[in-house]
Amino acid sequence: MLSVFRHMFTIPDLRGKILFTLSMFAIYRLGATIPVPGIDLDRVAIFQEQQQAGGIYGLLNLFSGGALESFSVLSLGIMPYITSTIIMQLLTVVIPRLQALQEEGESGRKVITQWTRYLTVGLALIQSTGFTYLFHIGRFTNGIDLIPNYNPGRVALIVLTMTAGSAFVMWLGELITQRGIGNGMSLLIFVSIISQFPFIFGQLWGTTGALGRYLRFGVVVLAFVLMVIAIIYIDQAQRRIPISFAKRVRGRRVMGGQSTYIPLKVNTAGVIPVIFASSVLLFPSLLVTAIPLDNRFTQGLYRWVNENLGGSGDGRISIWYVFFLFALIIAFTYFYTAIQFDPKRQAEMLQRQGGFIPGVRPGTATERYLAHILSRITLPGSMFLGLIAVLPTFATLIWDIPIGFSGVSILIVVGVAIETMKQVESQLTMRNYEGFLT
Repeated sequence: MLSVFRHMFTIPDLRGKILFTLSMFAIYRLGATIPVPGIDLDRVAIFQEQQQAGGIYGLLNLFSGGALESFSVLSLGIMPYITSTIIMQLLTVVIPRLQALQEEGESGRKVITQWTRYLTVGLALIQSTGFTYLFHIGRFTNGIDLIPNYNPGRVALIVLTMTAGSAFVMWLGELITQRGIGNGMSLLIFVSIISQFPFIFGQLWGTTGALGRYLRFGVVVLAFVLMVIAIIYIDQAQRRIPISFAKRVRGRRVMGGQSTYIPLKVNTAGVIPVIFASSVLLFPSLLVTAIPLDNRFTQGLYRWVNENLGGSGDGRISIWYVFFLFALIIAFTYFYTAIQFDPKRQAEMLQRQGGFIPGVRPGTATERYLAHILSRITLPGSMFLGLIAVLPTFATLIWDIPIGFSGVSILIVVGVAIETMKQVESQLTMRNYEGFLT
């Protein structure tokens, strides 16, 4: 392992990519500490001493790397971009124009990416306006008004600052993807979650009682390690579909006759379904926080959504949140797997290349066979993602303690780390160096 790190930094272009990525991380974390203009820093400090790591606020703060609790210029983090990406991918399925653009190749994807950026800025404007109002009325801050001088000029300044911060984070992610190593957006979420782990484990240690502190803390850490091992194991699991190529004679040359395989991963979608499901569950919680509580119906709606979908204010999450998160992860896993791997297109490509699956006719029969295999391996993969995402939540339900890190954060951290390691390994393999996973 040490020789791998030594070789990794001796390759000039790979070393440059890694150092560039780390420098972007440093800029991102620095921006998360700069507060927006117009807020009362003394009240922010009081709120930081009182805030918990769980609930909807805890999840938003986790994804922003702690920027939300300090009301920094990067408070929105990467969430507007993730939301716009979800919307664009859903619209691509139902709008023929977007589907045609996606099939055009690189040029079409550039157009969709540009539209995603515009939508990100629009969502950032809406979300920053909502957060500014919520921090003023104290809905997220235990009744503490962080913006005492609430006037149109100050609100406009805060909203524009937070929107610019969200656009800046999106730009950083794209820079990392283009000039760094790994997927920039995923790596920014990775850094945000990792930065909160010391606080979360410290809070877990402080909330357990004196007698059961070592036992509970040890069980949580052991479960954390076992989940990491299970995620790595499932991520590497795949079903190999054998492929044979018929022999063809062209002039004096005999082509084909080789055998290979199609690797179908058990978890084809990666951590994307987990990120999407978490983002979707934030919608109702964010919407009800903005509605006026001036009648019995809105008060009851706010109370039910807050307690059953977004987690209560003390950081604990209900069984309804666990159920909806599990169901959404399974649904998004099937949805994203269908986007990543198209059995019809794969069958047509095999037929054009003269390849076939032994015992299966080319064409429609191959398409049905691949679709059947894909659906069978996607089910356990999606259920595994769902179980890992909700497993730590059972500790909060059984032991009645708030655990800020969830299976969602563990899945994201491990999944992004594995994908980044694979990219580093591919760079090393091209230069005949031993990689991480070989």
